[in-house]
Amino acid sequence: MELGDQHAFLGNQISMRAVVTSFPSKPHAGKAGPVLLVPKGRDERYAAGKGLRQRVAREQHAEWIPSRHRRDPVELVMESSKGRIPELIPIRYGRMMVSPFTFYRGTANIMAADLAPTPVTGLRAQLCGDAHLLNFGGFATPERRLLLDINDFDETLPGPWEWDLKRLAASFVFAARSNGFSAADQREAALACVRSYREHMLEYANLPVLEVWYARLQLSDAMATLHAKAARGGLKRQIKKAKTRSVAEHEHPKMVEARGSRCVIIDAPPLIYHHPHLNLEASRGNIERALSRYRESLPDHRKALLDRYQLVDFALKVVGVGSVGTLCAVALGMAANDDPLFLQIKEAGPSVLETPLGKSKYANHGQRVVEGQHLMQAASDIFLGWTHGDAGRHFYIRQLRDMKMKPLVEVFKPVTLLDYATLCAWTLARAHARSGDPAMMAGYMGKSEVFDKAIAAFSKAYADQAEQDHAAFKNAIRQGRIEVQAER
Repeated sequence: MELGDQHAFLGNQISMRAVVTSFPSKPHAGKAGPVLLVPKGRDERYAAGKGLRQRVAREQHAEWIPSRHRRDPVELVMESSKGRIPELIPIRYGRMMVSPFTFYRGTANIMAADLAPTPVTGLRAQLCGDAHLLNFGGFATPERRLLLDINDFDETLPGPWEWDLKRLAASFVFAARSNGFSAADQREAALACVRSYREHMLEYANLPVLEVWYARLQLSDAMATLHAKAARGGLKRQIKKAKTRSVAEHEHPKMVEARGSRCVIIDAPPLIYHHPHLNLEASRGNIERALSRYRESLPDHRKALLDRYQLVDFALKVVGVGSVGTLCAVALGMAANDDPLFLQIKEAGPSVLETPLGKSKYANHGQRVVEGQHLMQAASDIFLGWTHGDAGRHFYIRQLRDMKMKPLVEVFKPVTLLDYATLCAWTLARAHARSGDPAMMAGYMGKSEVFDKAIAAFSKAYADQAEQDHAAFKNAIRQGRIEVQAER
């Protein structure tokens, strides 16, 4: 199977009686090799996955040796800033400078390049592409239930399932280091992550396809898995607070003020502001045409809902770490003076995974993000859609912070971090099981901790590498190669 055929493979693997797929002749991504016949039955697929260990031993996933041709990480950071809003790039660099962990969060492109030559089984799933622990969190479903799920899909693309898991496990090593935990606690956090992924994938391997598709992790259910009593109490309070707070009630007073007969978004530069060349006064036609195209990406019943609101203001908004400098904005719609809708508009460029894996089948990267999100999430925002501007930039649109809950990782204790690692990996396993073959993945990983220990070893080694990259980045700042703007 060539890389360009991966989408067809993902769509056909369930309906075909037997799937013929090829795997690397060497245990590395991107090279076609021998053909394997994948049987239909769960037990047979589990055995076929187990058989892949002969091609790629589980212990091989512990390997991390930088290539002799590895590119300068500082150059890759600067390269990833091309096309971003110039005045926001120093803010992005300032956020990345803070710690090795914030640097790691902003450099999914470096890790994608580093993972390209690493061992893979050849099994694929829809990837998040940037599956670090802070890209998981709680949010409300259309039925107003609070779930834990992945919440960032800017880099989503079909690819080797191992890549998401390695990025997630390494992020827990970083979180443990940032909190000053011991080396043993760092390793245990990575082990807990991979163990949870493996054990839950085994559960999904034994479920009917529809049950996997309907599976979701409600935050109220997640409380029962927490070991620390204080953590259970804290999560219970967060859930109660989120349920009693809507976006309109919470964000409207903080973000909007009345000016005469109209409502406007309050400027708070440099994080949210009316750009001199991109606002309703200067660019109304471009913005309204982009929102009209966005409307066409929604199903008819959502169009009817969207049409209840009138666009009244538009402002740029700086978000995250990796997204800083891309064109991100907030549109304010009003159905009545006290009835707002906040839509977040985020620019979508090519996925960092496209360099090693090939281009997306979607011409619009906003659609790539939306389709990947629908495929991986248990439930997605009702306003999720895509569009493009007159200049050809691609975007996806969703509600702004709909009852969202973020983990306060910086105050976690070791046991709390282990619990969160278990929950995030459970969520990732469910997301991969929706598009991949859980029986084959479970068969490959098996029931022992061999695979867990290998990924944990990789995570430690790669965290060391990213710390070296961060040191090189800070040195480039000292030398004046990179301009930063630190935030207070």
